[in-house]
Amino acid sequence: MFDLTLAIVHHVLIFGVFATLLAEFLLLRALTSKEAVARVAAIDQWYGVLATLILIVGFSRAVYAAKGWFYYSHNAFFWAKIATFALIGLISIRPTLVFIRWRRSGTVPDAAAIRPLRMCLHIELSLFVLLLAFAAAMARGYGEF
Repeated sequence: MFDLTLAIVHHVLIFGVFATLLAEFLLLRALTSKEAVARVAAIDQWYGVLATLILIVGFSRAVYAAKGWFYYSHNAFFWAKIATFALIGLISIRPTLVFIRWRRSGTVPDAAAIRPLRMCLHIELSLFVLLLAFAAAMARGYGEF
């Protein structure tokens, strides 16, 4: 039952992270007020919280759940999934810093300032496809070494 609970929580958190990224991406289209900037910054804070929880729950699954650390640590798709998740996190640093700066300064950005952030979010969302593909392959035993 512990394994199932961790799996469910892990999947819900993954969907939550994807939802926050998608919300940021969509809200950046109409960033026309200080309130909208504050809303995007707040959503981005949730992104950080959810991503941290994914790491905690995910590694708990890998270490304590049914398959155990040996299964995951000897799987190329596990490491590809971890690397992709890390890459998504690294790409998210720029938008996070900009959102914080906008909120603190009370600035409402113009289209030129928003464009590179939308590109970052678009790349992050696109990388989720790889993340899911790696997870599916890993769960089925592909990539063992």
